[in-house]
Amino acid sequence: MVRKIFSIAAFLITTTFLLTTTLAQQNRAKFAVTDRAKADRDFAFQGEYLGGVSSHCGVANFGLQVVALGDGKFEAVLLHGGLPGAGWDRTTRTKLEGQRDGNILMLDGESHAVQICSRRATVTESVSRRTAALSKIHRISFTQDLAPPSDAVVLFNGTSTGAFEGGRISDEGLLEVGPLLKTTVRDFRLHLEFRTPYMPYARGQGRGNSGVYIQQRYEVQILDSFGLSGVANECGGLYKQQRPAINMCLPPLSWQTYDIYFTAARFNTAGKKRTPARITVLHNGELIHTVYDIKAKTGAGKPEASEARPILLQNHGNPVNFRNIWLVHGPPKSDLILPGYYPAKSTILKPRSVSQLLPRRQDIANY
Repeated sequence: MVRKIFSIAAFLITTTFLLTTTLAQQNRAKFAVTDRAKADRDFAFQGEYLGGVSSHCGVANFGLQVVALGDGKFEAVLLHGGLPGAGWDRTTRTKLEGQRDGNILMLDGESHAVQICSRRATVTESVSRRTAALSKIHRISFTQDLAPPSDAVVLFNGTSTGAFEGGRISDEGLLEVGPLLKTTVRDFRLHLEFRTPYMPYARGQGRGNSGVYIQQRYEVQILDSFGLSGVANECGGLYKQQRPAINMCLPPLSWQTYDIYFTAARFNTAGKKRTPARITVLHNGELIHTVYDIKAKTGAGKPEASEARPILLQNHGNPVNFRNIWLVHGPPKSDLILPGYYPAKSTILKPRSVSQLLPRRQDIANY
C-alpha cells in the first residue's frame, strides 16, 4: 500500500513538473519586445554585418546575419559577396551557431569561424586562416517614408484609424494588428511599413507573425524571417504558394516596407475565372515577386470570386506594428521602378568595395 502511494505521488510530481515546464516554455515563446531600449543583451549582437578582405585575387566581400535565440544562443549565416540586395551572390550561404560569453560572441561553422565584439566581427576561414573584418550596420529600406502621390488615399498616418474597422493605435502612435479596411479593392498600388517585434525564444510561425491579406484572399506573409532561407511561408512569401525571389527581411525592430502592385482576377458572367490575380511585390525596395500569376487563394483566405473585398492586416497574436500606409486605386502603372530603387544585379556583376555595397540610406551608429 505504501509503495502504491509513493508511486502515485511520484507520478503526480513528475506530471506537475512536466506541465510547469511546458507552460514556462510556452510563455517564453510569447515573450516579445517592441522597444529596443528594453531588449536583452543578446539584441546588441543580433543584426547585419558587412565587410571584406583584399588580396592579390581582388576584393572578397562578406555579409553576416546574426539571429538571437534566447539565453545567449545564436545562429548566423555568412553570405558570400555581401548582404541580400547588397552584393550577396544569392547562392553561397554558410550556417554557423554559437554562444555569447559576456561581451564576446563566438560562432562556428563547417568552413568559417566568427568572433563578434564591440560591433565588429572577425571572420576566419578554417583552412587558409585568412580573416575578414566586418562592421555592424543598420540598413534602411529605399522606400521607407515614401510620400503618397497626389492620387493616393492615405489609410494611416498615425493620426486616425478611420479607414479601418477594428483599428487601434498603440502608445507610440502606430497601427496595431487586426484592422480590416472599410473599402473594398480591385486593382491597386499599396505602400505599407511594418515592424516585427523582438521574440528571441519564439520559432517558426510564432515569431513576429502577421500578413497583408489582399481581398481577404491572398496573403503576403509578414514574419520575422531574418537570417532564414526565405520559403513560401516566411516573410515576403505568398503564403504556402510562392517563395520570394530573395529573403529581404531585416532584423526585428527594424522598419520594413512592402510596395505591392495588384491586379484582381477576372471572371466571366458564369463565374468562371478568365485571368488570375497578378501581383508584383517589392520588399525593402527589392523585387521579390514580379508580375506573378496567383494560382488560387492562399492559406485560410476566402474563396476567389468576382466580388471585390477589403484588405486585412492579420492578427496572429504577435505585436507587429504598421505606419505610413497609402493606396492608389486603379491598374498598376507599367513603371515599377520606384524612387531610390535599383536592381540587385547591379551589385553582383563584379567585386566591389564595401562602401559601394552599402545602401545610400543607412545609420551605422548606436543601433
